[in-house]
Amino acid sequence: MSRPLRLAICGASGRMGRTLLNLLDEDVRFELAHAVVAPDSTCVGQPVSVVTATATDALRYAHDWAKAPALDVIVDFSIPAALAQTLDYCLAHGTALVSGTTGVDAALEARLVGAADRIPILRAANFSLGVAVLTRLLREAAAALPAWDLEIVEAHHGRKQDAPSGTALALGHVAAAARQTTLEADAVYSREDRTGERAAGSIGFAVVRGGDIVGEHTAMLIGQGERLELVHRATDRSIFARGALQAAHWLAASPVGQWHLDDVLARPR
Repeated sequence: MSRPLRLAICGASGRMGRTLLNLLDEDVRFELAHAVVAPDSTCVGQPVSVVTATATDALRYAHDWAKAPALDVIVDFSIPAALAQTLDYCLAHGTALVSGTTGVDAALEARLVGAADRIPILRAANFSLGVAVLTRLLREAAAALPAWDLEIVEAHHGRKQDAPSGTALALGHVAAAARQTTLEADAVYSREDRTGERAAGSIGFAVVRGGDIVGEHTAMLIGQGERLELVHRATDRSIFARGALQAAHWLAASPVGQWHLDDVLARPR
């Protein structure tokens, strides 16, 4: 596509939204065409402080999609209620959707799955391209070494709310599927008050919280006399925004369907 892609951000005033805006300032692949924030945000109606070279100075934060122009792709890092409205717009206009929003309920999850029959859609709990490669490697290793013990250790800053992290759980799901089982059947999230030997086939999780750790994930496959460790360490939060923009650029030229970061890596454009 010769012209820049017309991109919108939902959750534009959040931490990820602000990072995306900063990156777009120097990314000639995109034209920022719409920026959505919460209806009660003080940003509503204010000029977008950082815009791409092809965007107009008149671009202002909006609280909905009512005045959105024609778009090629939307990147959504918001909350489930806002994501539902973004999905409505995408379905109505055939717009590709990249989403890192988590915490969706069963009803919205079903809508998102069904949306892949009508629009290109790509969702991820973690948009780091390095984590995408880690996920692929873990899938292969877990299948190749089915008898080895598997432990997933994650570390994040002390302000993080959930534990284990969504990325750690996603890694666990991939490993379990590679071994033809599920986390529901084999995950061990705590060993407090547990006695006896480690259960064969279990997938253990350990959590570290402290300081300003951006994010670290280690998958340990432990055999007799040897150990394989697959590690990813994030030192800059912008990697997640960079991955989301890479996914958006890729998805805008993709057919209808449910896509994953692994597809972006496997079929570069």
